[in-house]
Amino acid sequence: MAAIEPIDIVELDVSDAKVGLVLSTEAGWNQNEADWRFFLSQGVVFGARDGNRLLATAALLPYSAGNAWISMVLVTANFRRRGLATRLVDTCLEAAARRRLTTWLDATPAGAAVYGPLGFAPTLQLRRLRLEKPQGTTATRPLAAGNLEALAARDGGAMGFDRSTLLSEFAARPGSRIVSDARAMALIRAGRTARHIGPVLADHADQALALVDAITSSETGPWLIDAVQSQDAFLNGLVRSGWNIERPFQRMRFGSATASPAQPPFAVAGPEFG
Repeated sequence: MAAIEPIDIVELDVSDAKVGLVLSTEAGWNQNEADWRFFLSQGVVFGARDGNRLLATAALLPYSAGNAWISMVLVTANFRRRGLATRLVDTCLEAAARRRLTTWLDATPAGAAVYGPLGFAPTLQLRRLRLEKPQGTTATRPLAAGNLEALAARDGGAMGFDRSTLLSEFAARPGSRIVSDARAMALIRAGRTARHIGPVLADHADQALALVDAITSSETGPWLIDAVQSQDAFLNGLVRSGWNIERPFQRMRFGSATASPAQPPFAVAGPEFG
């Protein structure tokens, strides 16, 4: 096995979006090139290279009120289990410490086993669900267009800090839309392999379920959604409607919470983004 010590950690720039997309595509993630360009332009992305080949990445995206998100933690298959992910996350944590930021991430079960010893504490449990059934032919009513400012305000209350920069970026992309129905709101955006619904914000589970059903009846699939496990009525309702649970995720935090969130969302914007 080759030693990893000679592999330097470097800071990437927007020109690395295409090679970053190669890594996330290899992992089967839903990001597209626009997602990579956003992180590379708005955050700081660290990478490990072997010559011109990008082996691994981790990104730090600052939010408001002293918070930041670690994402895009990826290692190409034949360089895994050599400590690269830990080195890159440590580099992100060092950058966050210099800025006095509380950091968050969404981890797979394997990732959580790595991040726990680094000092990350679990918060929300998440479940990624997929709906393959092609719909888009049974819509009975048009969905009202939602308001970005209202969505960002409700999301900020659910998170405990503002993420309007991220939501504005997603909402402005071709094919994205914000929709509302009764007291529920959601953002819909395109991914590499599926349309993604999230965040989903509502007062009650039945409102959130009705909105998701209306969304999936208004367009063809496939669909992805990242549901909060503690919102069990919503999660169980999705499963009864034909959604399949693909895998769990664990939201984790390094450092003290900067604010007390309100009721958690029914679904988040996506575990690779927070």
